[in-house]
Amino acid sequence: MNVFSKAIMSLMLMMVFAVSCNKPDEPNNGGNNESNDTLVEYEYVDLGLPSGTLWAACNVGANNPEDIGDYFAWGETTPKDVYDWDSYKYGGMVNELFAMSKYCTDSSCGLNGFVDNLSVLELNDDAATANWGTDWRMPTKEEWKELFLKTTCIWTTQNGVDGRLLVGVNGNSIFLPATGFRLGGELIGPSLGIYWSSSLHKDFNERGWSFHFEGENCHVCGTYERNRGQVVRAVRAAR
Repeated sequence: MNVFSKAIMSLMLMMVFAVSCNKPDEPNNGGNNESNDTLVEYEYVDLGLPSGTLWAACNVGANNPEDIGDYFAWGETTPKDVYDWDSYKYGGMVNELFAMSKYCTDSSCGLNGFVDNLSVLELNDDAATANWGTDWRMPTKEEWKELFLKTTCIWTTQNGVDGRLLVGVNGNSIFLPATGFRLGGELIGPSLGIYWSSSLHKDFNERGWSFHFEGENCHVCGTYERNRGQVVRAVRAAR
């Protein structure tokens, strides 16, 4: 079976079986669901990646693969109405200069010269861990690279939603819906897919690395500032 046939078959299977991204009445190993009467375990997909990394079937805050889910600023764990530097948890602008108060490797970008040399989000600041529990975390820049280099990436539509179908060598697949991003109180570029990684841009500390796609083009991108609201697709280690 060729790659195109596998992709079509995987898309059909996703549409039939991926009705929900979670299983009720099962423990979620922590996260923000601890106070709920019904605990949740979230679905994941084995794409046959060399690292063994397992990718969630849905975005954080979504119920179905084609749902966008919640938007988060980089390093924040709850969605909000306005995404800007005034409301950002770990820094802002002072005299028109960036002033980060956490995750800073360059004193010229730190608040009053602050540096902590943290370049990957700690679990307390990881939106996937905070919302889904300790089995889950946000992918690193390197894990996003592995995903699109080791899968077949197809621009498609699922249940009326545009996005990317990523098909692994084992025929399994995940769907990443186009999401856009939030800046201020507005949604911008809804035809784009922009997903956070947990990796800081070490050369520009006001930015976090993201996975970006638009139509047939997709790549890891470091141009997005941390105050923007972007979506999160979680990963977990192989069992």
